Amino acid sequence: MSTEVLVIGGGYAGVMAANRLTLRDDVTVTLINPRPDFVERIRLHQLVGGSHAAVVPYRKVLAERVRLVVGTVTGIDAAGRGVRLATGDTLGYDYLVYAVGSGSADPDVPGAAEFAHPIATLEDARRLRPVVDAAPPAAPVTVVGAGPAGIETAAELAEAGRAVTLVCGGVLGPYLHPRGRLSVARRLARLGVNVLEGPGTRVTAVGRDAVRLDDGRELPSEVTVWTAGFGVPDLAARSGLSTDALGRLRTDETLTSVDDERIVAAGDSAAPSDLPYRMGCQSAVQLGPQAARTVLSRIAGERPADVEVGFAGQCISLGRRAGIFQFARKDDTAISLWIGGFLGARLKEIICRSTVWQLGYEARKPGVRTWWSKDAKRRQKLTEAQATAVPAA
Repeated sequence: MSTEVLVIGGGYAGVMAANRLTLRDDVTVTLINPRPDFVERIRLHQLVGGSHAAVVPYRKVLAERVRLVVGTVTGIDAAGRGVRLATGDTLGYDYLVYAVGSGSADPDVPGAAEFAHPIATLEDARRLRPVVDAAPPAAPVTVVGAGPAGIETAAELAEAGRAVTLVCGGVLGPYLHPRGRLSVARRLARLGVNVLEGPGTRVTAVGRDAVRLDDGRELPSEVTVWTAGFGVPDLAARSGLSTDALGRLRTDETLTSVDDERIVAAGDSAAPSDLPYRMGCQSAVQLGPQAARTVLSRIAGERPADVEVGFAGQCISLGRRAGIFQFARKDDTAISLWIGGFLGARLKEIICRSTVWQLGYEARKPGVRTWWSKDAKRRQKLTEAQATAVPAA
């Protein structure tokens, strides 16, 4: 008798989970995703700049045994073990992998929702590109947010000849080590990006043709790109499942929902032990197969293993000719070592290509990788978090 496993979400984590689940011949895997193609989210800034389409056909990254259903899940019936689709159809499951990913957080700044353009999803980037193309070459462009998405978008557009201002709302590249940050600042300066960081650079209002900062300055802005903050879909919360404050599904250290052992989470939408990992493909490609491992262990009647995730650093492109790889400890703490310039750009491109290759390799040879980089400090962090937790009333 076949075991039915549904995977909601076809991003990095969802594809890795679906492919790993094909290890067992008696498991039927269905991947539900709103789009018919895989989105290379780490290339969305290139889509806006016109240097890459940021999509890959699923046949290149998804195992043949995985059934792809193009649709949107509107609700999860945990008691009835089923999901509802926007079409009105329902699909049943024995186990569910929740990998819905993340998107732009709803900005609470006046005018941002009306006049600023997010870039967190494929649809966002596709809407933004013609807006940029239609603007005069000398039109002022403002990018809000100084994380990787903001830095990459600002650099991409500046390299294309646009007059770009990057509004940090604080420090430039908060993840980066000060030495790596200085390298990024120098590259942005060479590209002509006007970087506004430090006190007074928080955006307080966005208009049709201007951005206002909390120090009273008003910046002309024909095109405003909003990259500040990420949120997750509210599917879990709407379905009555326990979530953290951001809306991520609360799980234990095996990625199993605290509400239902037949629901397992992976990627940006998972909050294991209320101590979630940094959002991004680096954690997603590790969490996806381990979520599948938890499901396979339960099918086999075995105790699932705790998740293990370790980080190598953060890679940021600075246009097509430069980039930076910021090295980090496995606990995701940046160190003083970094690679920049042309080598940084090549390394970024290698990472982008190898990530897609990794998905495809898992599709062809599921389960080849059985070890995971481990953050030795996580157990200590969990102990400290439990010690300081406020007891429920």
